[in-house]
Amino acid sequence: MSIRVLLADDHKIFRDGLRTLIEKEDGMEVVAEAENGRKTVRIAEKLAPNVVIMDVTMPDMNGIEATRKIVASASNTKVIALSMHSDRRFVIGMLEAGASGYLLKDCAFGELAGAIRQVSSGNTYLSPRIADVVVKAYLNKAPNSSLITRTVLTSREREILQLLAEGLSAKEIAAHLNLSIKTVETHRRNIMEKLNIHTIAELTKYAIREGLVALET
Repeated sequence: MSIRVLLADDHKIFRDGLRTLIEKEDGMEVVAEAENGRKTVRIAEKLAPNVVIMDVTMPDMNGIEATRKIVASASNTKVIALSMHSDRRFVIGMLEAGASGYLLKDCAFGELAGAIRQVSSGNTYLSPRIADVVVKAYLNKAPNSSLITRTVLTSREREILQLLAEGLSAKEIAAHLNLSIKTVETHRRNIMEKLNIHTIAELTKYAIREGLVALET
């Protein structure tokens, strides 16, 4: 039985290349693609793929939030982070969200194919460079500043924080999330109070610094 894979990355040319490589592998098939985290969650809930290959920094909803929602709603679906980022904020964030693997985009495809098989069998896989990051983070026991964002803010507040940082207005966010403008403004006010931040510009800087949104988006 084939391993059913969902590709989540905001760069179509990257998805196209990865699809071609995966579909050449025996026992693997790509069942769908998504260009942002929110769409990834919807597709994962609908199709229940065995493995999601997840970019970490995507528009609308980042890979960390998407992973958290997928793991919570579809326990049989495993997530592998495939990212250009080796920074501990992203690595620890994805692992804490429930990802079963983490590789860097400059890895050889053979390593990714092996990771897909490992993870679909119920194991975990970290590329050597990522394993080193995790070990150092554990040994140093340095405080993870992004943990503040994940514990102080609710899931909805984290979603709205990312959308604010991406430049959407309260009206646009309300339409996007099917909320009232008043509800969005209340969330925005609560986010600012909790983080002790007073302007949208400061919120944007904070979101970029904590890996909720990338400069490229």
